Amino acid sequence: MSLVNSIKSTALGIAEMFTPVLKESKFKETGVLTPEEFVAAGDFLVHHCPTWQWAVGDPSKKKSYLPADKQFLITKNVPCYKRCKQMEYDPEQEKVIEEEGDADGGWVDTHHYTADSSVTELKEGVDALSMHKAEPKGDEQAEDEEEDDEPIDMEAFEESGALEAADNLAVDPRGSPGEEDTVVQTRTYDMNITYDKYYQTPRLWLYGYDEKRKPLSVQHMYEDISQDHAKKTVTMEAHPHISGPPMASIHPCRHAEVMKKLIEMVAEGGKDLEVHHYLLIFLKFVQAVIPTIEYDYTRHFTI
Repeated sequence: MSLVNSIKSTALGIAEMFTPVLKESKFKETGVLTPEEFVAAGDFLVHHCPTWQWAVGDPSKKKSYLPADKQFLITKNVPCYKRCKQMEYDPEQEKVIEEEGDADGGWVDTHHYTADSSVTELKEGVDALSMHKAEPKGDEQAEDEEEDDEPIDMEAFEESGALEAADNLAVDPRGSPGEEDTVVQTRTYDMNITYDKYYQTPRLWLYGYDEKRKPLSVQHMYEDISQDHAKKTVTMEAHPHISGPPMASIHPCRHAEVMKKLIEMVAEGGKDLEVHHYLLIFLKFVQAVIPTIEYDYTRHFTI
């Protein structure tokens, strides 16, 4: 945790201690939640997305304004299949591919000039495949081909030692000596949603693991966070309910503002955004910060 973030976290912790618990609903007016509304939204999330569950945490860190058995929400082992840099767009790598007879003007290959030769090899392999049906053969032609193909003498084949010969197409799971591992390993994340008493909104927390379930370093976790938000919107701070190392957290300073805008947009369409929908919508708009962590299993729902 950087010194600046540490000072900010300490200052906000002190400010939270002196911030009174919000008693009256101001959801429609400002986009904030009371603790009771946070619990109601959490119950709705757990009901519709069973991967999320209520948790208690460290008893010494229990918040009196929340039910003892509903201190925060948690989901574990959320997959993260690729790094954010793999989603970055580079216009210099794109090329319009035009095919004969395509009246739509072709398609855009966004990684045509990529330095990764494996992509080029894969594309060449795909291009070699024929998309046309084979012409049916006549009975006489098929019979002639069958007669031309002599059956293999398996005993002679075994005696020749061909079965023991090295298969050039076989893949050594250990890889070639000195070959750089280009396979992106799957990471997993444990995610928490807490109630921030100072900002009066939900707050998302992340803790990552590598493919061997070993904790990720701070730098590795930042690889799974949008570079527009890393070290700005997302900081490493102490979890309010769990003892241990700092966790990545999406700062809640603008959550209420975003939610207020969404409430107004829905109202312009003649509908109301109910408070129990809060966390479902919250998880969708924070997806922009962590686009490769695939936690959003919520289906489309009607407001």
